[in-house]
Amino acid sequence: MTSDIRKLPTGFGRLWTAQTVSSLGDGVSHAALPLLALTLTRDPMALAVVTAAGTLPWVLFGVLGGALVDRWDRRRTMWVTDALRAVLLAIPAAAAVLDLLSIPLLAAVAFLLGLGGLFFDTAATAYLPDLLGRDPALLERANSRLRGTQTAASGFVGPPAGSALLALGRSLPLLADAVSFAVSAALVRSLPAAPRPVPQARESLLRQARAGASYVFKDRLLLGLALRPAVGNVAFLAVETVLALFAHDRLGIGALGFGLLLTAEATGGLLGAGIASGLGRRLGTGTALTCTAAIEGLAVLGLALAPNPYVAGLALAVCGAGMGATMVLAPSLRQAIVPAHLMGRVASTSRMLAMCAAPFGALLGGWLATAYDVRTPLCVAGGLLLAMTAVTATMTSNRRVEAALRAAAPTDAPDHPAAEAPAEETAPASS
Repeated sequence: MTSDIRKLPTGFGRLWTAQTVSSLGDGVSHAALPLLALTLTRDPMALAVVTAAGTLPWVLFGVLGGALVDRWDRRRTMWVTDALRAVLLAIPAAAAVLDLLSIPLLAAVAFLLGLGGLFFDTAATAYLPDLLGRDPALLERANSRLRGTQTAASGFVGPPAGSALLALGRSLPLLADAVSFAVSAALVRSLPAAPRPVPQARESLLRQARAGASYVFKDRLLLGLALRPAVGNVAFLAVETVLALFAHDRLGIGALGFGLLLTAEATGGLLGAGIASGLGRRLGTGTALTCTAAIEGLAVLGLALAPNPYVAGLALAVCGAGMGATMVLAPSLRQAIVPAHLMGRVASTSRMLAMCAAPFGALLGGWLATAYDVRTPLCVAGGLLLAMTAVTATMTSNRRVEAALRAAAPTDAPDHPAAEAPAEETAPASS
């Protein structure tokens, strides 16, 4: 297939670089904000408020945010959002210098950063298919690179850098994140213009939001793609809630060992993102998604039964690989089959379902560990993932995927103004 050997356009290199820089800043602030809060209070509920504030925008405004993105110019939405986030971070940075930081201020900043993330991520998801002409193979390659560098920047490099900067001064991590947003805004502003979404005349925002959500729930393939991260978040948050306790009580490892376990999972995620495109070509996207979901469930069961830290680390690496591949294949497929004017709403609806499911997973994990033992949440999570795999296997089968791609091809295949002439990427290849 010629699409498999086509080069990504130069515009993708700038988008890739922008998101990598921004992800690095996110990793810095992800470590710094909780540590900053810890310098102000030891109240667990106050610390939880700061953490929860960052996820709240997706729960409250997920679908409405997608509807707004479908009305707005996506490139402008991205660069304006990042410019505003850069300005926003100057406020707590100044407060840190003046010794005026407080928990309410950090919670408000976390909430607004999360709101900015809602608009930027949704707009970026909707913009990428326009930039790449909705080519399924190019979308898989692009998402593989975006996912891989995002994991490396926000998971490996950012958190240690945030902790180190915080040790040098309370304002430094916030300023570093502000600079990353400013650089990202400048890069995104230089991207080629994308076709403006077709306006939906005389329709209210709420009506448009409902139409986007309805589009997901009425399409079995899109519903299957949305159910996987939603159910997956219940399972993974149940595991995450007790993982530190499980590592200490069952595996006998301390803080350093626990950090290495998390690194093993992130390493697996990088591997999964790198092999996702090849896996999809060999097995078909539908079958590949079913296999990665089954691998995640089996890996979590393996973690629950792990007799030592080495087996546990291997199980987490395998689970991370399944998650990394899934998070490349599923968004790429969604971007290839959803009409451009609905892309923002479909993406935000799917993300909102996943975010809303997360608190239930945390509560489930805590309750199971209290009522039974610390291994029980992991066993239940693995069973839940395997049950979800069985339920959604026919919803995301190769047959449905191929039919959806054929249906999308006649209207979505023509070139888009956003796609520049193919050229070598401006960032180093990772596949």
